[in-house]
Amino acid sequence: MLNLRDNMEFSTWVCLIFILQLFLPMPISSDSSLSTKGFAEISANFLNLAKKPELADWMIGIRRKIHENPELGYQEFETSKLIRAELDKMGIPYKHPVAVTGVVGFIGTGGPPFVAIRADMDALPMQENVEWEHKSKIPGKMHACGHDAHVAILLGATKILQEHQNNLQGTVVLVFQPAEEGGGGAKKMLDAGILENVEAIFGLHVSVDLPIGKVASRPGPIMAGSGFFEAVISGKGGHAAIPQHTIDPILAASNVIVSLQHLVSREADPLDSQVVTVAKFQGGGAFNVIPDSVTIGGTFRAFSKESFMQLKQRIEEVITGQAAVQRCSATVDFFLDQKPHFPVTVNSQDLHEYFQQVAGDMLGIRNVKDMQPLMGSEDFAFFSEAVPGYYFFLGMKNDTRGKLEPGHSPYFTINEDALPYGAALQASLAARYLLEFHPKSHFQETKFHDEL
Repeated sequence: MLNLRDNMEFSTWVCLIFILQLFLPMPISSDSSLSTKGFAEISANFLNLAKKPELADWMIGIRRKIHENPELGYQEFETSKLIRAELDKMGIPYKHPVAVTGVVGFIGTGGPPFVAIRADMDALPMQENVEWEHKSKIPGKMHACGHDAHVAILLGATKILQEHQNNLQGTVVLVFQPAEEGGGGAKKMLDAGILENVEAIFGLHVSVDLPIGKVASRPGPIMAGSGFFEAVISGKGGHAAIPQHTIDPILAASNVIVSLQHLVSREADPLDSQVVTVAKFQGGGAFNVIPDSVTIGGTFRAFSKESFMQLKQRIEEVITGQAAVQRCSATVDFFLDQKPHFPVTVNSQDLHEYFQQVAGDMLGIRNVKDMQPLMGSEDFAFFSEAVPGYYFFLGMKNDTRGKLEPGHSPYFTINEDALPYGAALQASLAARYLLEFHPKSHFQETKFHDEL
C-alpha cells in the first residue's frame, strides 16, 4: 500500500483537481498545495449532507424499524429485505443472498480501485427492558449492541455516495453482514469472495463511552482474538450421603475451574493480555443427589495468534488432566463448526494515518482519540486478516441526556444524533480512498464487477 503522504506526479494532480471540482460546490485551485484543503472540504460537505433533516430523520426511521424487529444471526431475513428495498429505491445493484442473509452492494464505476465499508445486522437473544415507543416487538430478542444503528449508518453513507456516484473514481463495496455475535458471518462472507479485488475495508461500532462528535481507534491490535469451549465432565452419580460410592463430577469441575484461572495468572506473560472465563456451570438437580456429569463452558481471549493457540491447547489439557485427578473423564468441544474462533482484530498502520486525516478533517484532530486495546472480540477481524482493514469507535455519549448503558445490557440505548457522523465518516473514508489511491490502481489488471 502506498504511504498516504507520498507525493503525486503533476499529471495526477490535474486529474485530482478535476475530481474535487465534481465533489464540491465551489471551484478548487489547480495549485497542488491546496490538495489537503480540497479533501477536507469533501469531508465537511459530506457531514453537512448527513446532518440535513431529510437524511438524518430517514436514518433514524430505518434504525427504529430494525430495532422493533430484531433478528438473530443468519435469521436477519426482514432486515435484509428492508436493506434491499432501500438499495432498490436508490438504484444500487447488489448481490443476495450472501452467507444466508447478507447483502453486498456496489456503487461507482464497477472497476478498480475497490474499497469496502461494512455494517453488521444481527441482534442478541435477550429481553429489552427499555420502555419506549420503538421497543423490540419480538420477545427475547433485542438490538443491544447497536447493529441497528450500524445498518442505518451504512445506508446513510450509501445515500451520500449515491449523490456523487458519477464522480466516484472506482467502486465502493457495501457489506451488510449477518451473524457477528459469535456466528462468524464475516468469515462466511469472506469465503463467498466478497472482498475479491478489494484493497481496504472500514468498519465502525457505536460507543457509549465516547462523547458525540468524537471517534477513537489505534493502529495494530485493537480487539482480542476469541474462542468458546464447553466440557462435559463425567463421573458416577449417587446419594449425597454416601459420596464414597460415587465419583463426584461437581468436585472435579470445581478443581478444573480453579486450575483454568492459573493459565493466565501463572503461565501467561503478565504483559501479554489474556482471559479465560468459565461462565457456564450446569450439573445436578437435587440437594441430595450427586449427578453423573457436569457441563461447564466459557470463553478465552488473547492478543496474538501464538498466545491464543497456546491457551486453547492448555485449556483442553487442564480440563482432561484435572478431571482425571478426580477419577472423572472429560470431553472438550471448541465449537469450530458453529462458532469459529475470531482472529485478533488488527488495524493497518497506513489506514490509521489515513483515518486520522479524514476524521481530523471532518471533526477536528482534537476529536480523534487514541485508545487502548479491548478484550472484546469482533469478527471484522476475518476481513482485516484478508485485506488491510480499519475499525473505529463512534462516540454517542451526551451527558445532558443521562448515562448510556453498555452494550449487551437490556437497558442499552442509542443516541441517534450520532448517526450522521457515522454516515459521513463511512462515506468520506470510501470516497476519499478512491481519490487518493486512484493512481495506484488505475492500470492494474483487475476484474470488473458486472453488477454495475
